[in-house]
Amino acid sequence: MDQDLELLQRCLSGENSAWEGLLRVYTRKIYNLCYRFTGRAEEAEDLTQEVFIKVFQTLGTFDAAQGSFSTWLHRVARNHLVDHYRRTKKDRVTGSIEDDLERIQEKPSPGAGPASHLEARERKEQLQRGLDRLSPDLREAVVLRDLHDLDYLEISHVLGVPQGTVKSRINRGRLELARVLKRMEGVKDPADAGNDR
Repeated sequence: MDQDLELLQRCLSGENSAWEGLLRVYTRKIYNLCYRFTGRAEEAEDLTQEVFIKVFQTLGTFDAAQGSFSTWLHRVARNHLVDHYRRTKKDRVTGSIEDDLERIQEKPSPGAGPASHLEARERKEQLQRGLDRLSPDLREAVVLRDLHDLDYLEISHVLGVPQGTVKSRINRGRLELARVLKRMEGVKDPADAGNDR
């Protein structure tokens, strides 16, 4: 965190190498967040660039008393994503689940054959399709928690909702994603027995 504040101060004083340092630290995280919202690599790249343009333009508004730079950056990114989808009238997409996420995102061992790599890629694609089916509120909270490792307080600040709401959305999102993934795998969830018509 002290390193972030130091880089931030150097950025505000006009030092280009400090801005490049912030980009090195955070570009991948923001790209991953954008990708989880869109499910499309090219759109995620464009949105990541737009987020960092907005961050560059508003860097002077960061207030360390309000939270960490990382939390502020995630809030800026989240707000940009929401604005983007309102402008384009698309549904936002979010989500994750603890157990399935670990299983789906685990990398095959270096000695694994092509079949293992293909299976891992197919699981990731299935996860993204499952995420695409969650409501935006549930998806947002779970992505920030499970994929970006933000704690409940940070997510509460990013989303502007109480911590209890954050916990509720994460739990509901995980359960819904589990149901969606089970349906996609052809395994019937007893809770859905009356819902398929």
